Amino acid sequence: MKITVQVKPNARKNEVQLRQDGTYLVKVSAPPIEGRANEKLIEVLSTHFGKPKRSFQILSGSRGKHKIVEIL
Repeated sequence: MKITVQVKPNARKNEVQLRQDGTYLVKVSAPPIEGRANEKLIEVLSTHFGKPKRSFQILSGSRGKHKIVEIL
């Protein structure tokens, strides 16, 4: 399954919101430095979907706010 995600780094708390258009807005507390926000994104999605972190892979957008994430 592939999902489209918009990431908001440096948020006060970690949270996942499903938008009406079917995309996800994920707020992460980590800064967008040295891949920390991407690591936190995987951690937050893992908790939200109840799957292990190894089940998530960023397919595109690893250096931007808009990403496509594959859930195995």
